[in-house]
Amino acid sequence: MPGSASELAHRLGEHAEAVCREYLSNGHRCGNHWIVGDVRNTRGRSMHVRLKANAKGPAGKWVDEATAEYGDLLDVIRESCGLLEFRDVADEARRFLATPRPQVQSHGVQYQPAGARGSPEAARRLFAMSQPIAGTLAERYLAGRGILLAARERALRFHPGCYYRDLVTAKTLTLPALIAAVTSLDGRITGLQRTYLSSGLDPSGKVGKARIADPRRSLGHLLGNGIWLGLDPGKPVPVMAAGEGFETMASLRTVMPALPVAAATSANHLAGLTFPPGCRRLYIAADADAAGRHGIERLSQRAGEAGILALSLRPQLGDFNDDLRHLGPAHLAAWLGDQLVPKDAGRFLPSG
Repeated sequence: MPGSASELAHRLGEHAEAVCREYLSNGHRCGNHWIVGDVRNTRGRSMHVRLKANAKGPAGKWVDEATAEYGDLLDVIRESCGLLEFRDVADEARRFLATPRPQVQSHGVQYQPAGARGSPEAARRLFAMSQPIAGTLAERYLAGRGILLAARERALRFHPGCYYRDLVTAKTLTLPALIAAVTSLDGRITGLQRTYLSSGLDPSGKVGKARIADPRRSLGHLLGNGIWLGLDPGKPVPVMAAGEGFETMASLRTVMPALPVAAATSANHLAGLTFPPGCRRLYIAADADAAGRHGIERLSQRAGEAGILALSLRPQLGDFNDDLRHLGPAHLAAWLGDQLVPKDAGRFLPSG
């Protein structure tokens, strides 16, 4: 029937590269395939999406060599957007197909974003359904990691029964989750990150991440945006800090509560973070390993081109949350004091 799964999958296959650029933005084209980490848009190379029909099959079919999963572009939309019901997936597919796009003329064509879509709307709906974190498992999870944030942090919420679909078993669970809003500089929610939590205490007596294959998932439009803590939309931000992980940036915010910070959620998204108005100095939080080096280098380059001084902050241990938990806030503050511009140290770090 019109709009059936097979028809929608076929029509999406006719625009396979545009679908991949929109929903699998962490991947890239290689010959007749789009290569990415998995159907949830993780960075990597194990998932291959066929872009043009050939003797091996129709366009839009994909296989993940790491997990043996396979499917079509409807599965891509479902998993990358965090949708559960087929009608929501179908609505999202129809919205995509109804949006004008340039015709593919060469491998170098640049697709424009397809406009407002289900994933940002789904993020806003889920955020609205969630509750403030005060007194919840989310607050206990953060406290167990040494992260103490003011109640006015509007980006954080808690959902007691957030859907999680296991891609290997195809089972759907409901789990408690810390919900972190990804916003643009004007404060509009464009996506979110879900950290699924255990409903009980771990051996250390703290709330930890749920024991599932992928306890952290994102949805929505993330590129250019971030999980902002301390941002006052529309106002100048002369000094800020940015990094990949939420816990890393929340740890810095814990010891420097007056410093606006942004967690970009991945190295690729860090490289493309949009700078707020009036920014003059940007501190980039680095982990001890080199995994995010590309994102840091690219963000530093873009900052320099915009006339912004970019400075690196480096932890003593694996990351700044490790420093906060194992060395303590006073030690972390002292360590940061040696890396900040002196007037920033005087402004953002506790005296004494």
